[in-house]
Amino acid sequence: MTLDRTDPAGSVARAAKAYSNWGRWGADDVLGTLNFLDEAKRREGAALIRKGVSFSLSQRFDINGPQKGWRRRTNPVHTMLDTGTDAALGNQGLPHGIGGADDVIAMPLQCSTQWDGLGHIFDHGKAWNGRAAEQVVTSDGDLVTGIEHMAPHVAGRGVLLDVGRVVGEDGELPDGFAITEEHLTATAEAQDVLVGRGDLVLVRTGQLARVRRDGWGDYAGGPAPGLSFTAAGWLHGSEIAAIATDTWGFEVRPNEFEHAFQPLHQVAIPHIGLLIGEMWDLEALAEDCAADGAYAFWLTAAPLPITGAVGSPVNPIAVK
Repeated sequence: MTLDRTDPAGSVARAAKAYSNWGRWGADDVLGTLNFLDEAKRREGAALIRKGVSFSLSQRFDINGPQKGWRRRTNPVHTMLDTGTDAALGNQGLPHGIGGADDVIAMPLQCSTQWDGLGHIFDHGKAWNGRAAEQVVTSDGDLVTGIEHMAPHVAGRGVLLDVGRVVGEDGELPDGFAITEEHLTATAEAQDVLVGRGDLVLVRTGQLARVRRDGWGDYAGGPAPGLSFTAAGWLHGSEIAAIATDTWGFEVRPNEFEHAFQPLHQVAIPHIGLLIGEMWDLEALAEDCAADGAYAFWLTAAPLPITGAVGSPVNPIAVK
């Protein structure tokens, strides 16, 4: 796909038409590309467990996270409802010396490691599968494609594409680096790993490692390496089930067009029906993959089944 930087609207329209999956799984579909992840693919993924070593791919959920308040996104606020102090002072009113602790958390569902659900992004008022956005997501939530529908399905063969190590310098890509189809395929070839139908693909840029070293800065919403808009054809044609990155916004920032905002999201979610993950911590997994040369593994990354949600926090677990 060629890129006309002066024409974001036309480019989005052309890509949407070329890469649409509307109707592919029927008018009532609520899973999008997760339909590619079938029983055979899960058996293939399970067979990759050899060492039994596991990796959490989640950042921590706490007040020290990357959010700065954009679109009212804040870091998690964790509050204790009952504490050991309450128990020691006998303030809990419980018999025979038993005490306990309870807590509550308040946070946007997309403030840290998370999935973007199919109701998260619209294109000209249309949601996934061509539905009218106002009939899908209302003040009551996503009435059609709420992320709870995906909760049983996100488990299968995971593949790490460590573009930062293969293409970048010192394992990292600079902010503003656009990852093209050629970068993705070259990384897969360098790692001797295949990517195909039903895979859960993880793309490491190295940006998270950099901000952990230098401070959050503008990690939440600022410049970042990420997928090029021209990679839309690869996202569609590869028939992957989902993709996740270690960056805030999945696609390259600044975006590649003049006066644009997240144009690849505008194609990938409502038209391709692609499940997108952001702010995943791929560092420990990447180190292990580089050490043993095995870049495919079992991955389970179920969203919380929050009824009507358009996104969800997640603690992905990769097992090798």
